[in-house]
Amino acid sequence: MFEKILIANRGEIALRVLRAARELGIATVAVHSTADSDAMHVKLADESVCIGPPPARDSYLNVPALLAACEITGADAVHPGYGFLSENARFAEILGEHGIAFIGPKPEHIRIMGDKIEAKRTAARLGIPCVPGSDGAVVDAAEVKEIARRVGYPVLIKAAAGGGGRGMKVARDESELEVALATAKTEAKAAFGDDAVYVEKYLARPRHIEIQVLADGQGRAIHLGERDCSLQRRHQKVWEEGPSPALNADQRDRIGGVVAKAMAELGYLGVGTIEFLYEDGAFNFIEMNTRIQVEHPVTEMITGIDLVNEQIKIAAGSPLTISQEDVRLSGHAIECRVNAENPSTFRPSPGKIAYFHVPGGLGVRVDSAAYQGYSIPPYYDSLVGKLIVHGRTRNEAMLRLRRALDEFIVDGVETTLPLFRDLVRDSDIQNGDYDIHWLERKLAEQD
Repeated sequence: MFEKILIANRGEIALRVLRAARELGIATVAVHSTADSDAMHVKLADESVCIGPPPARDSYLNVPALLAACEITGADAVHPGYGFLSENARFAEILGEHGIAFIGPKPEHIRIMGDKIEAKRTAARLGIPCVPGSDGAVVDAAEVKEIARRVGYPVLIKAAAGGGGRGMKVARDESELEVALATAKTEAKAAFGDDAVYVEKYLARPRHIEIQVLADGQGRAIHLGERDCSLQRRHQKVWEEGPSPALNADQRDRIGGVVAKAMAELGYLGVGTIEFLYEDGAFNFIEMNTRIQVEHPVTEMITGIDLVNEQIKIAAGSPLTISQEDVRLSGHAIECRVNAENPSTFRPSPGKIAYFHVPGGLGVRVDSAAYQGYSIPPYYDSLVGKLIVHGRTRNEAMLRLRRALDEFIVDGVETTLPLFRDLVRDSDIQNGDYDIHWLERKLAEQD
């Protein structure tokens, strides 16, 4: 087992990793920018190192500074959390070159799954169902038109190196295609330095379903059920729940078995999430995230399995000790991402938290690094915390979420709490009747 883990992140995920490491008896090192000197993970870690000024490129993305922090403190492993360097294959390789373990997948798997075209090819080779579309990057408008005629309009043009909705455009018919292609390539180049794009059939009202996997790199892999992440704004997840209201046990076991078998064949190491668009009973692979997810607590609440704990043990060389038969889904869990944003315009609202009260009680969990008097800096994401509830049934979880949201108080900055208080009372949400476009349609009606 590792002696000391350096946590190359900030906020609630840094605190989450710190707690898991402490329960395993592992010492922790917090790194921080000058803007985060009073952050909770810095206060609670065994050691802390300042790695640079506020801009992420000068601190949390500063690989030489992180390596120096490892050397200074004697850390023998790095946990990257999510975001920042968590899916940077070269960072994982550099750590290995310096004798430091990367708590995450093998660099080659990060690289494969980080390239959306190669990821899709790999998924297809491993028997994972994919969205109909191009086999690789498209060359010109003529090729896109031919693919669109084959799969049918509308089509989605996507950046090969993309994410978060950037470099993604819909063409509903041939008249829109050339403009959509040019715009997607321009955005992809600006955002990722690579204008390669590919084409997929655009699904009208799918759900976003993701399968959580856990694998030890030694040919053993299991799935831990699914999360439904269909409530999104601008391709960013807002609300996640599991199990999905749209799936039954047979569907879950079928797609979960396909994914687990594929990850075992790939020799995958650690935690990962295979993401699908689900429509009319069909699963369509869109991407794989080779890291711990923001919404991992949903899976933890319904399985009782500590994903970060397992991630650390596997990275230290332990074989997977949980079998598929050991995984039992119990009840229902929902997570709301509470951000420091205006609930109507979603404009960031950094500033000092004047009063902070989180809900409690049976089946309520809040993952947050915020506290009363803490100043949310303007340099990073606006996440204040994640409210997660668990109930024996979805209805019980919804009622518990309503109560918990009414108890949650954050004064001094604007937050998205009012949005969630509206959502939990909406009849469509209560009935589980929504898709990936539902929230944006709802917000447009309110404008």
